[in-house]
Amino acid sequence: MKVLITGADGQLGWELQRAVPAGIEFTACNSAELDITSKPQVDELTARLAPEIIINAAAYTAVDRAESEVELAMAVNRDGAAHLAAAAAALGAGIIHVSTDFIFDGCHYRPYLPADVPNPTGVYGASKLAGERLLLIKCPDAAIIRTAWVYSSHGNNFVKTMLRLMDGRKELGVVADQIGSPTWAGGLAQALWQAAVQKLTGVYHWTDAGVASWYDFACAIQEEALALGILRRETFIRPLRTEDYPTQARRPPYSVLDKTSLWGELGVSAPHWRFNLKKMLAELKNV
Repeated sequence: MKVLITGADGQLGWELQRAVPAGIEFTACNSAELDITSKPQVDELTARLAPEIIINAAAYTAVDRAESEVELAMAVNRDGAAHLAAAAAALGAGIIHVSTDFIFDGCHYRPYLPADVPNPTGVYGASKLAGERLLLIKCPDAAIIRTAWVYSSHGNNFVKTMLRLMDGRKELGVVADQIGSPTWAGGLAQALWQAAVQKLTGVYHWTDAGVASWYDFACAIQEEALALGILRRETFIRPLRTEDYPTQARRPPYSVLDKTSLWGELGVSAPHWRFNLKKMLAELKNV
């Protein structure tokens, strides 16, 4: 099976390349090799490669900066998704598109089902939701897989930021009233490959199991990093309220996603987030 991966230099694109199953012939393109905001580029490349499935891991993910870079966020997350979906439909190919918990406002305080009504509160979430909607118009048999709080040993993410700050500070404040599910990109990549092999269609969710606040997540990062010898001393972590840490974009206070439908389709469930955190940190130590 021939697969095109977009967003090759991002943390998910990198993990997808590491997790390629046997029997897959893949081409992975970064933004310099394929600008998904350019329909002519997308059409030319997909016609030349003729993939059977496109996995779209490309995205504009600068949540706060999106508030002032609306056109760029929409160009990547909305128009880019639409261009890839139209190309997939023209080829009779499948497409798997990765979306986000930020399409929800976080006010339900129970895990969000794939069919729940979206209500994004910022530009990033709105751009991803617009991409989902255009994608399904252009290619009704697409698969959309929403995820949240993604991290990897590659690229920039919350885990690596916390390790850097803990290494240099005696005290650190982290928001404690935003709840979600940390997700290791390596596990997400494996799930996406299973979805590709099974040629799934429809809207699904995937994160690691369990829930946490950013504060809980930071405490776990420190505990595991100390145990592995990545950190040499303990930093005092102070819980903050959202209003104590103002940002340009409003974050959903509760964005836990219900994964049971995808777990059922794939016949596998994700491990608890803490298990995958330990796995990633052990890998990071070796690197």
